[in-house]
Amino acid sequence: MSASLTENHALVAKLLSAHTPEALSEVRERAYQAFSAVGLPTTKDEEFRYVSLRVLEDGGFKPAYGANVDRADAEAAPLGGIDAITVTFVNGEHAPDLSSQDTLPKGVIVGTLADGFAWDQERVLAHLGKVATLQGKLGSTNDERFVHLNTAFLGEGAFVFVPRGVSVERTIHLRFLAKADHGPLAVFPRVLVIMEDASAAKIVESYVGLQGVTFASPVTEVVLGQDAILELTRGQLEGGDSVHVSNTAVQQAGGSTLTHNNLNLGGRIVRHDVNVWLDGEHTETWLNGASVGQKDQVIDNHTRIDHAKPNCHSFETYKSILDDESTGVFNGKIFVYEDAQKTDAKQTNQGLLLSKTATFNTKPQLEIFADDVKCTHGATVGQLREDALFYMRARGVPKEQAEALLVYAFAAEVFEKVTVEDAKDALEALLFERLGTGAV
Repeated sequence: MSASLTENHALVAKLLSAHTPEALSEVRERAYQAFSAVGLPTTKDEEFRYVSLRVLEDGGFKPAYGANVDRADAEAAPLGGIDAITVTFVNGEHAPDLSSQDTLPKGVIVGTLADGFAWDQERVLAHLGKVATLQGKLGSTNDERFVHLNTAFLGEGAFVFVPRGVSVERTIHLRFLAKADHGPLAVFPRVLVIMEDASAAKIVESYVGLQGVTFASPVTEVVLGQDAILELTRGQLEGGDSVHVSNTAVQQAGGSTLTHNNLNLGGRIVRHDVNVWLDGEHTETWLNGASVGQKDQVIDNHTRIDHAKPNCHSFETYKSILDDESTGVFNGKIFVYEDAQKTDAKQTNQGLLLSKTATFNTKPQLEIFADDVKCTHGATVGQLREDALFYMRARGVPKEQAEALLVYAFAAEVFEKVTVEDAKDALEALLFERLGTGAV
């Protein structure tokens, strides 16, 4: 890691201690020592063979905390106008003036980690940093180094708590804005979501670059209680020269349902890990992802689902749209434990190449230790169908618009999983903007 980050850790930690609960100081120090022991990955590491992070060594990224952003700029940013209970962070600092002051259902908390500590410090510490570093029979569910890096620079962070039996009707929007107006900066957003039994919520996470070159390394940890239902939509919408390396980790109790929608529509170097631990019977997991790569972008998606208990279902659909000299990567792991009989797991991964110089690397992995299961995976790579393009052109549709429509048809299966309508509309508009057509 660049000296501007690691050598200044003590100074940054001291600054953060003035803004965050005292108990986090020890957590940060332990994480810093853990990261220092392993350092950054290289392309010699199998899990990072297609994505070089050398830029983090020499990119001059410095930790940032706070910046001036007015409400007009925040609302004009991608996903800025959705109707939601909104908590906003600017360069890792909570921005109350850019957040909404909504009346919440009784017992619901939507705020910062400090709010979580005020509610129940012991319970927060029982999950913070633990979900993203779960250890199972088959080893860690995650490459932990970037979890440790995030925790070493952990600032205020977002916290959501939904008590037993409560359904939050309005969307919750956790908005992370980055503004690098004095050179490259590094930000470390953190999210902890705790949902008790039979609760329900829809959460949108957005990561938006407003200005300059940024390195963002977010970590999201989610704990779902028995029969809880969560739709978590994640929009990575950062600047074209930015680096984004992130982790999402979810622990599901029996009967819970997770829908995770991962939309990558920005950044230059992007790596996202999703790790889901099915820790009770009759859980249901939907992982959906769509990425758009252009120029020399690298977008690397890794997923891992641990079927640790019987009678669970997982359905995974990831799609990559790659143009110019961009590179897409998908690595999807499904582990079915010996006791996880009656598992039903399906994984689908597709790449669409819009140029001859784009590349796509896919590696589905299934490791099954139970004998009464139904597990399938499929991976395809292709180009736009010439006959479909010819058909549309013959009916007067301009070439650029016809291509955009066909690309959207390819990606629609993922976007349609977003049931927060105004967020879905905004993300679709961004897709067409990336394709250079505007909405069609």
